[in-house]
Amino acid sequence: QVQLVESGGGLVQPGGSLRLSCTASEFIQDLGAIGWFHQAPGKEREGVSCLISSDGSTHYADSVKGRFTISGDIAKNTVSLEMSSLKPEDTGVYYCATRRDYYCSEYPADFTSWGRGTQVVVSS
Repeated sequence: QVQLVESGGGLVQPGGSLRLSCTASEFIQDLGAIGWFHQAPGKEREGVSCLISSDGSTHYADSVKGRFTISGDIAKNTVSLEMSSLKPEDTGVYYCATRRDYYCSEYPADFTSWGRGTQVVVSS
């Protein structure tokens, strides 16, 4: 399995911004697909965004489209999620995950390697 470590979570006011990072144990171009998932307290884990490492194509959930941006940094072996215009409902744990398949998926069960998550709290 690929080793993944998330970072960048914290407390931010509504309307603010955060940048989350996921550091991988291998070159991001070899990962397959990398997804970011959000799990609000008491709710199911949901797909937020996905990056196909081979060509850099991206996908977003409707709830974050236009607010979040996923990108890769080859030199640092990281995949980032830039979040802006944050809302209270964005609060929760954010996980990065990978699958050995160059197709994005919104479903957690399709991903085989997971980080431990990073907490985001959007509150006044």
